[in-house]
Amino acid sequence: MNPPLKMRNIGPKSAAWLRQVGLHTEADLVAAGAVEAFMRVRRAGFKPSLNMLYALEGALRDCHWQEVPEARRAELVAAVEAATAELPPPRGRPAAAPVTTTHHQDEGAMPAPDLFDEPSRDD
Repeated sequence: MNPPLKMRNIGPKSAAWLRQVGLHTEADLVAAGAVEAFMRVRRAGFKPSLNMLYALEGALRDCHWQEVPEARRAELVAAVEAATAELPPPRGRPAAAPVTTTHHQDEGAMPAPDLFDEPSRDD
């Protein structure tokens, strides 16, 4: 059995996301590659940032994610954009209903004054 995923740049949150998409070990991540691993996380409904993509590549290169060359970063982003274009469109979920606020009053409480009404004058 391979040891659990513990690689450079892979923090607890990223490791948890990777485990949830079936990438449990360093060998799993090597086999998938940075782009496929990133896309699995995205397809699972998580919202990984591009920093995670660079971190995955850095883990595979055994370097800090900020040391991934700009040219390689551009290749990774292009690969993710191409893979994203191949994803099916989001399901036709209706937009969420408008949020409404309900105000509750205590039974014995005085109603709050309406700030837009003129104050009453007793003659």
